[in-house]
Amino acid sequence: MRSNTSLPVLMASTLLAIPSQASELPRDGENMETVVVTGTREARNVMDVPEAIQAFDQAQIEAVSPSHPSEILNRAAGVHVNNLGGEGHMTAIRQPITTRGVYLFLEDGVPVRPTGFFNHNALYEVNIPQSGRLEVTKGPGSALYGSDAIGGIINAISKPPPASTEAMLNLEAGSYGWGRALISAGGTVGQHGVELNLNLTDNEGFRDAGDYSRVSFTGRWDYAVSDTLRIKTVWSYTEVDQSGISGLEEDDYHHHVEFNEFHGDTAFRDVQALVASSEFAWTLDEQRLLTLTPYVRDNSTNMAPSWMVTYDPNTRESEFSSIGMLGKYRHIASDRLQWIAGIDLDYTPSDYREEAVSHSIDGDIYTGFSPLGVLNYEYEATQTSVSPYFQVEYRITDNLIASLGGRYDYFDIDYDNQLPDDYPTSVFIPQLGRPVTHYRADDQSVSFDQFSPKVGLVYQFNDEHAAYANYRHAFSIPSVGTLFRSGTTGNTESLEPIKADSYELGLRGNVAPWLRYDLALYHMAITDDIISVVNGFQRNVYNAGETDHSGIEIALSGSFESGLAYAFAYTHTDQTYKGFSYTCCFPSQNVDVSGNDVGKAPESIANVTLAYVPPALPALRMELEWEHLGEYYTDETNTSTYDGHDLLNLRASYDLSAALELYARVQNLADERYSTYTSNQVGDPDISYRPGLPRAAFAGFRYNF
Repeated sequence: MRSNTSLPVLMASTLLAIPSQASELPRDGENMETVVVTGTREARNVMDVPEAIQAFDQAQIEAVSPSHPSEILNRAAGVHVNNLGGEGHMTAIRQPITTRGVYLFLEDGVPVRPTGFFNHNALYEVNIPQSGRLEVTKGPGSALYGSDAIGGIINAISKPPPASTEAMLNLEAGSYGWGRALISAGGTVGQHGVELNLNLTDNEGFRDAGDYSRVSFTGRWDYAVSDTLRIKTVWSYTEVDQSGISGLEEDDYHHHVEFNEFHGDTAFRDVQALVASSEFAWTLDEQRLLTLTPYVRDNSTNMAPSWMVTYDPNTRESEFSSIGMLGKYRHIASDRLQWIAGIDLDYTPSDYREEAVSHSIDGDIYTGFSPLGVLNYEYEATQTSVSPYFQVEYRITDNLIASLGGRYDYFDIDYDNQLPDDYPTSVFIPQLGRPVTHYRADDQSVSFDQFSPKVGLVYQFNDEHAAYANYRHAFSIPSVGTLFRSGTTGNTESLEPIKADSYELGLRGNVAPWLRYDLALYHMAITDDIISVVNGFQRNVYNAGETDHSGIEIALSGSFESGLAYAFAYTHTDQTYKGFSYTCCFPSQNVDVSGNDVGKAPESIANVTLAYVPPALPALRMELEWEHLGEYYTDETNTSTYDGHDLLNLRASYDLSAALELYARVQNLADERYSTYTSNQVGDPDISYRPGLPRAAFAGFRYNF
């Protein structure tokens, strides 16, 4: 593992030579002044919240101008989102870098996707660059949220309508064919306020045939019906057109980083995603608030999965539509006692259709595919969920607040196979020279239910410092695709939910403008973890065993009268397998990895920004950022490692006038060769690398009308 001790020295020397941007980010460390809404679905001072949560406001998001969700989210302590190409990603928050459904992604408190339809890429369905606010809750969600909220919650909150009519045009261009237009307009007239946002993005990418484009439209309409009733309607629609990107073997990773095995239509993803909701908030009196949020979703994905090209090539179409409601009643019973009770309802019918294909190959490049006229799967699945919950908060003394919550989730999934009983389960794939088997479940209903308790304490030493402790239980049910797209694994419909028990201690406060801090120490035990492994030519899915996840997260920030500011985010993790075994490899064997480190779990994650606004030239803002990802094992057997990487990014902006801002950024300033995801299958010594972006420059302007 290479040494990274030179990075702080390099950063300091670079800062002496180059003024750095005083972006808005360092002020995010002022947690004691931060109002968050995710924990209780209402605005609360973060000093009252017994969990680790970090927020980024609109100014901070615009200062970063993220071209990928990772560029803003990785500034939170303990958070790593990687870049798989386009806006594809995996997430690691108190978990390894994973595709599993252990995160909950929200838009204005409404889940982007229903439970059972998790997609690790789902943040590309959210218009993050034009969000008004991002909140990251680390660890299991509160009692107000159900399945999937094990590792954390990411909540993108829409921009509120401006008080007067405003419009903004943001055009940006950059390396590797990058182009983006962000257009927004809004205003308030009388009781009505409207905010509209359009995101048009196109990117050729630095990998061959790795193009990507998106169109996103988001809107918000606030209507003050009366002094007691307010309605907030939010709608978002996104189209994503993304080419598949292959991993690279060692030689290509070091010498031909632009190489991509997938050309033509070998691997692709076309997504259309719609979410619309209306929040009706009735203030019944000074103590009581009733909130009802009906919503609808409509989502379709047409794709040829890149990760299955070599062992089970196919194309697939999946669709789901949802109707649901989030209901909440809050009552302030006294100066010391308040409670929340509610119920969440969701009804999601879905369709899935998958066809076998065979690829044409020219040397090392897959050039396209031909349908074989045989369906692997065609089924309908309808999921219904009912989730009542409560949360009680009691101020025991002037300094000590206790909270107790619980949530009961019930899921019923009605599965209907659309293929005849005598339809063949195997199809010969010319590309592979062998048949591939696809087991199919019989028509059935599968149900899950789970009670999730939460206990929290906050001790406020004074207005500037507080400590907290909590216990939270969380779970994640298997996705509909995992249950009923059995592949070569029989009885996947018998999989159990992943379960987690989390314990956390935290401390946050404000020493002075030059030091604000947020510390968290946690331990999480996960049982019935779900793992997908390759067994010869088969891919099997199991409830494999138990894992332990412990760590410390540190966030420090501050600013000085000289115009210098900083933000420091660091986490160290220890993630291990406990009683963890499964069947894999060829010939078949049992693999017991108990006691090993969890694969793809970085040992450390860090992000440091140094920012500067010259007092003599306040229109100029510059920032130097260091991103660090630590070493991790590339598989469960701990036989190979990725050494980690360190990246430097530089940003600058200049206000030519009150209306016009120019900005630029250079990502990967040192042109470091690094991998965003490094892995190998158990029993296979070949490492697969996902190369990250080489040095790239971007520039743009914002004009406010």
